[in-house]
Amino acid sequence: MVYTATVPRPLVVPALPTIPLRTLAPWVMFAAFLLLALYFVAADQGATSLVPGHMVHEFVHDARHLLGIPCH
Repeated sequence: MVYTATVPRPLVVPALPTIPLRTLAPWVMFAAFLLLALYFVAADQGATSLVPGHMVHEFVHDARHLLGIPCH
């Protein structure tokens, strides 16, 4: 029986693709818009309210119930 020595190969890690900022920027703005819309729909008119009063709450009232967010 003959044994041969194997030479270990260096670990090759594939490079991650880079995404240009010009391609990524519209998606970042879209995600920010969705988060802002979710805030206005989901947040109650309490301590974290950006708009005083209940106008935003009444405007998005049905959307809250559609998404299953309790409000009263």
